[in-house]
Amino acid sequence: MDGEAAATAPSSRGWTVVARWRRRFAAAPWAASVELLARLGYVARGIVYLSIGLIAALALVGLAPHTRSALGSLEAWGRWPFGVVLLWLTGLGLYGFAGWRALQAVFDADHQGRSAKAWASRAGQALSGLIYGSLAVSVFGLIDTLHDLHHASEVAAERETVTKVLSWPLGGTMVMAAGGFIVACGLGNAIRAVVDNFGGTLKCDPRTTIWACRLARVGYFGRGVAMLPVGFFMIAAGWHEHAAEVKGVGGALWALHHQAWGDLVLAFVAAGLIAFGAFAFVEAWHRPIRPEAAFGAAFGASPKTV
Repeated sequence: MDGEAAATAPSSRGWTVVARWRRRFAAAPWAASVELLARLGYVARGIVYLSIGLIAALALVGLAPHTRSALGSLEAWGRWPFGVVLLWLTGLGLYGFAGWRALQAVFDADHQGRSAKAWASRAGQALSGLIYGSLAVSVFGLIDTLHDLHHASEVAAERETVTKVLSWPLGGTMVMAAGGFIVACGLGNAIRAVVDNFGGTLKCDPRTTIWACRLARVGYFGRGVAMLPVGFFMIAAGWHEHAAEVKGVGGALWALHHQAWGDLVLAFVAAGLIAFGAFAFVEAWHRPIRPEAAFGAAFGASPKTV
């Protein structure tokens, strides 16, 4: 009898989730649609970081070629059965995540308030939305050109952009400033790993919260460390006025491979990116997402009507 109960428990939970979503769509279809897209967006973000981390780890032990960018990590899926379907879902999820970030940044969907810390957080969410939105565009561009013999890499596009900026007055200074901003973001992620209360944004049992917070701390610290060489290479490109020095995440991390202790740092960063991706899956399931208030602020409607 106990065995039967254990076997039917996952099925019961699944039907409970389906019933909750049915009630949600019946009560507030637009808000439910945004919530679903936002949760799919967290899943897509998790897939991106898991892909980068896993390929970096496999490249470290010689089981996979290293990639130069996040898009390069996703490109490997195109060779798998149903890989294009996964890319489509990831691209749609990234669009959904970008839209959720817009609601967080513009309409304060998380109710952060108007303090200096809140405005800084919302500015970061706005930038995050732009980044993930552009990555979504790149994913769909990858799908369009997946079977071509040649397609322009994400890093090549970045270098072309940097070349244009370097041709402007004070272009080198602007590129160095961009690199400095990336370094600052990396340091910010590392600091968040130490001081942030990641469990405060989750609604789950205490045991799950403890493990999720551990994943988040390792993940944010690893992501912060991964950003640092990208920023430093960008600063070097501006200082030397040489766009070829720009590297994506994969290329910047792989440059550590030839340095003392480089493999150890690369292994830690790969583990951190995998942990960050895993934490995104936890957020997709356990993070409260209620866009009703944001809709009310945007359209002047009662939260219950959306």
